[in-house]
Amino acid sequence: MFRYTKMTALREGLVWVAALLTLLPFYFLVITALKPDEELLSTGTSAPPGRPTLENFAEVLTQGGDNNILMALLNSVLITLGSIAGLVAFGSLAAYVLARSTARWGSVTFYLFLIAILLPTQLGLVPLYIGARQLGLVGSVGGMVLLYVGTLMPLAVFLYAGFFRNLPRDYEEAAALDGAGPGRVFLRVVLPLMAPATGTVAILTGLIVWNDFFTALIFLGGSDNQTLPVSMYYYVGSLVSAWNKIFAIVIISMVPILAFYLFAQKRFIQGFAGGIK
Repeated sequence: MFRYTKMTALREGLVWVAALLTLLPFYFLVITALKPDEELLSTGTSAPPGRPTLENFAEVLTQGGDNNILMALLNSVLITLGSIAGLVAFGSLAAYVLARSTARWGSVTFYLFLIAILLPTQLGLVPLYIGARQLGLVGSVGGMVLLYVGTLMPLAVFLYAGFFRNLPRDYEEAAALDGAGPGRVFLRVVLPLMAPATGTVAILTGLIVWNDFFTALIFLGGSDNQTLPVSMYYYVGSLVSAWNKIFAIVIISMVPILAFYLFAQKRFIQGFAGGIK
């Protein structure tokens, strides 16, 4: 029988304190985004707005040019979804082949993918930029999708391979006995069982692509296909930064990724738990 003791109350209090400390940055984010320009510099950071307004959201959503947030939001969505689709499609295939291979080259290739995870992307940024510029991919949404798929492929292969190695071969052998070919076995049997891994890959890589600033600034800076982090950069001035508008963009950028996480959180938790039902 459960007994509510002093230690239970103490643990609950500590949990509430930790939760409030975690939510504190969101408090500053929201109150700053709701402050008008005249209150931004005249009030304290922790002071709530005296006249809350949504004008900052309306302004950033209606501006054009380099500050076209709606177009930047659309570009971020397209690049993120395209990158996730490519990583799931090619990463799962590559990991399945490596996990099921018994040849020596399979292990060597997998370790090369592991090494690629440790190497920072910035090391190859210059040759990547030169190659993308020669192919006409700089400043395009498709070029960014190819770039992210290539740079994040080692991470996707690593995550998928761990799941494939824990998946019993009985399912595949049963499907093969029923006359299914290798491609059909993978698409109809193996990939549906890998839904937790797919959710993990989609959320982790999606967060990386969605929040990436440096790569998008190099490859999309000055073009018409800028992402949200790059468009946000134009609100940061050398002398005065419009933090109320910057925080409004941050809140806008959080909505799609939070919605995606709420949609895929079950698979994400299953992926970390490593369970296959």
